[in-house]
Amino acid sequence: MAPTTMTTMPPPGPPPSNRDIPSPSSDSGPDTGTTTEALPESPSTSGAAAGAVKPAPSGATPILTPNTAAPLPAPAVPRNTLDTATTVGAKTPSGTNGAALQLVTFEGLRRDPLVQAFIKRADVQLGILGYTEHGQRHTSLVANIARNILQRLGYPERTCELAAIAGYLHDIGNCVSRRDHATAGALMAKDVLLGNGMAIEEVAVVMGAIGNHEETTGDPVGEISAALNIADKADVHRSRVRETNPAKFDIHDRVNFASQHSFVRVDGETKRVELEMSIDTKIASLMEYFEIFLNRMVFIRRAVKFLDCEFRLTINRNRML
Repeated sequence: MAPTTMTTMPPPGPPPSNRDIPSPSSDSGPDTGTTTEALPESPSTSGAAAGAVKPAPSGATPILTPNTAAPLPAPAVPRNTLDTATTVGAKTPSGTNGAALQLVTFEGLRRDPLVQAFIKRADVQLGILGYTEHGQRHTSLVANIARNILQRLGYPERTCELAAIAGYLHDIGNCVSRRDHATAGALMAKDVLLGNGMAIEEVAVVMGAIGNHEETTGDPVGEISAALNIADKADVHRSRVRETNPAKFDIHDRVNFASQHSFVRVDGETKRVELEMSIDTKIASLMEYFEIFLNRMVFIRRAVKFLDCEFRLTINRNRML
């Protein structure tokens, strides 16, 4: 470090005034429903209107609600905070990591080459280890389901967007190792999000959600975490199976391949979250399904309970839970 030299400086001028930040656009597209299939499915008409924003349920943790930073004497570093009226993509003064603060979005991360490289390599390595698909299909699907769950339950739109971000990034830790991939992924997501200029308060929430998405080690630690856990464990579908020869299927391949339809239905009025599935029992029995997925169903039920909702599981139109 160079030696410090003492110089006489004129007294600092008055602190700079806060810049006006434009209001976000209220335009939001129609909700296409929460499904684990490629084709959209119409949501239940008994649920809340798609994309409707209601006051957050009692006890919910508010997301991204800090006030604009108070003026600080120059040359102090501005606080790492965001005004909720910031337009998506509009920059604010630099945060503690040196990057300009901005509202990071799911769509923006889908164009991030670093994120794409992490997701691609994670999927390749899991394929080598014999796991089902964990690439763009799975991560994008989980992102959309997690967002839609909170939208249907009336959470603020930014909270829903953070759920989509957590869903999209939740499995990037697999490019380090399958073991403890949730913890590795949370730390990797921190660097990605801070590098994109996300406020540290939001980064912390997304990290907690990613770090708690495994049923063996995690627990719902917030509404974003709960939505991610439901969306991730609900993705049971034949399109995830990599093996093309049924004679070589293991039990995970058989159960996933037997799943012809999987849909997460959320009714905001009755506070009910239902996982609807269609399973071809000629390929895999219901006993095989519960043999490998019972812990996941219990994990989903805990997440649904955290959201103060009732959980139902329906398989082949028969209510199981």
